[in-house]
Parts: sequence; C-alpha cells; structure tokens
Amino acid sequence: MSAILEWLSGFSPTAQAGLATLFTWGVTAAGAALVFVLPSENRRFLDAMLGFTAGVMLAASYFSLLAPAIELSEGGSLPPWLPATGGFLMGGAMLWVADRLLPHLHPHAPTAETEGVRTAWQRSTLLILAITLHNIPEGLAVGVSFGAAGLTGDDGMFASAVLLAMGIGLQNFPEGLAVAFPLRRAGLSGPRAFLWGQASGMVEPVAGIAGALAVALWAPVLPWALAFAAGAMVFVVFEEVIPEAHRAGHGDDATIGAMLGFAVMMALDVGLG
Repeated sequence: MSAILEWLSGFSPTAQAGLATLFTWGVTAAGAALVFVLPSENRRFLDAMLGFTAGVMLAASYFSLLAPAIELSEGGSLPPWLPATGGFLMGGAMLWVADRLLPHLHPHAPTAETEGVRTAWQRSTLLILAITLHNIPEGLAVGVSFGAAGLTGDDGMFASAVLLAMGIGLQNFPEGLAVAFPLRRAGLSGPRAFLWGQASGMVEPVAGIAGALAVALWAPVLPWALAFAAGAMVFVVFEEVIPEAHRAGHGDDATIGAMLGFAVMMALDVGLG
C-alpha cells in the first residue's frame, strides 16, 4: 500500500484521478472477460456480489466522501451540515433526472421495464447505458477525492482517495460480469459481449478527471462536490443495485454480501486511511 501511495504522490491530482479510474475501468474489463471462460453466469453468486457492491458504495459514500465534506465545512461561514446535506441531495437529484431521461435497461429485467424516454434502441444498447449511468458517480467520486487531497495537502485524505479507488475497482468486477453475460444471452458473440461489457466502464476515467478538475478550478465547491458524489452513489445503490440483487429471490445472499462489502470498505478506510 505504501508503495502505491508513494508512486501516485508524484503525479498531479488530475493525473492521479485519471490513473485511478483507469484501474477501475480495467477491473470492469476483467469481470467482463469471464464471458470467455464461464459457460453461464451463476445468478446466486452474482446477486451476492451485487450486494457486496452496494455495501462498498454505501461505506465509501460516508467514510470517503460525506465525513470529509463535513470536516471541511467546519469553521466556514455556513453551518457545517449545509454543504454536506445540500451536495448530497443535489447528487441524488442529478442521478434521478438522468434516470428519468436516459433510456436504459437493467441487466436481468425484461424489455418492458426499459426506463427513461421511449426509444427504439436495441436491448444491448439499453443494457450498456444502464451500467454506464451507474459508473458515472463512481468515477466522479474518485476524481473529487483526489482533487480534495490535492487542495488540502492532507495525507490521510490522499490515502482515503486511493482506498476509495481500490474499493470501487473491487466492486466493478461483478459489474463487468453483469453486463457481459446478458449481452451474450441477447445474441452477441463472446468478443462483442466483452467489448461492450468493458466499454461500460470507460466513462469512469472521463468522470474522474472532470471531478478532479472541477475541484481544482473552484476550491470553495470542495465540500459540496464530495457530498454530491456521495449522493449520486447512494442513489444508484437504492435505485439500481439493491433491487437488481433481490430480483431473482436471493435476498439473503445479497444482504450478506452487502454487510461484507460495507465491513471491508469500512475496515480499509478506518484501518489504513
């Protein structure tokens, strides 16, 4: 861990965000690559992993984003709770609007459950857009965290940003799997299912660099930006990840996965951050 921190510290916050989100994209690709070696997906295992994803995202939202936002707000002209609360709600509102407008379909949902504006797009396109929408707040969260560490010069915040990227990468593995296999079932070849499965993670470097740049260009927005990223991630957890993990009736597996994911991310952040 210390070697990673030392290596990354030699780059600018924007470059750090770019490198970290390239890693999270790579883990998405690794998950999608299982389409080449597994004959079919194990839905019970996938639901447990989706629960793990939810737990990681919830823990990261608090320990790596909301808690620093509250801490940075103390001593300012506004009440400490206002930037965290306002940014959190704005992040959720942005994802709600995107969810209502962008046509998308969750991986195991029937085509009749397509969300967003009406469209004639193919099922495979709608599946990719669903995970892409999911990945935007993840990339944004990593970028904002590195931007915050660069502005404050806080070593603890920098370590927390690295741990956040590691946690997001860890939970991206089942996401790549969750996209590639439904695409394979929809009729795409193995290489094409992999190509589009990993492509769903390409948005993370874009969102990560944008988040780091936004924080660097406008320092006063920092607490709001951290809370905004947290709100966007929490919206995704309750709107998409948890319902998807419970769709096939493996609720206990999903819940155990969520508890483990939260515990792992909390232990990493508190113990190493």
